[in-house]
Amino acid sequence: MNKELIIAIAATTLLPMQISANESDNSVYPSVSNDVIAEQRIQLAVNTQGKGFGPQSPRDIDTLAGNNSRIFNTAPTSAEMNLCNIHFHANAEHKGGEFTTYAGNGDGHGYQSGYKYSGTLTAAELAPKEQDICPSKHGALSSGDTIEVHYVHSSAQIEPGPTLGSCLSDSIMNPQLRVETQVYVLVNDPKALNFINLTQHKKVNGLHQASNIPSNTGTGVQYAGSTTGPSYNEKGSPLQVSWSVRPKVAKVDIATVGEWCKGNTFNEDHAHAVRNLVKNPDLISVISE
Repeated sequence: MNKELIIAIAATTLLPMQISANESDNSVYPSVSNDVIAEQRIQLAVNTQGKGFGPQSPRDIDTLAGNNSRIFNTAPTSAEMNLCNIHFHANAEHKGGEFTTYAGNGDGHGYQSGYKYSGTLTAAELAPKEQDICPSKHGALSSGDTIEVHYVHSSAQIEPGPTLGSCLSDSIMNPQLRVETQVYVLVNDPKALNFINLTQHKKVNGLHQASNIPSNTGTGVQYAGSTTGPSYNEKGSPLQVSWSVRPKVAKVDIATVGEWCKGNTFNEDHAHAVRNLVKNPDLISVISE
């Protein structure tokens, strides 16, 4: 497979009065029926059956169940790899830990779907911002929203940059890939974590590293999977990825997310859509206890 095709595949790939963080009103957006999502799952099963696809992502990190026995070598730790890309999805693609509330079926293309922070936020934290945060044709981010951030790492000798194509090189056509995953909830609080700091990167021992990924959000659930994104709702992703998904949510100042979207190394300016949660056991790897 040539580099251009690989890049194309990869690129298509979170004691004041308490208020639920799940009360944001998405009624202005159309939501497809359960039948549409069920049909997408059927097509995914049909299009992957007997074709040798490896385990897929995203998944429920609270379950060990899975029948996919396709084996690939686990990628090294992120400290032994190069950070190649950072991007985020609107709502969590994975389910589990502190992000288990289903956002709904959404538009059938990965927007307004996924999973939300299942905890509570204060009225102050949920106060709206006057300006649009990371606006796109699918809407802007709001206080109380959940995002899932993917810190993507590659075994290739690369420079951090836009899209997952930055994780590949002419010298290594099949690098090992690892995604360190953190789910954040956006709050209107300048004392919360600063997203610009959370996404800072620098060279450490000759390797590009994201030095400020939270270290207090639980031990990441390690599993073998794939790239994500709604383009794979009805077909399997052929790329192999070692995942580490932290189970606890961290609060981040929404204003700093907006500033990051105005300019960053990765040319990211909006939230990406989510892939349907993979539930077919034949497409899920076993998580070791």
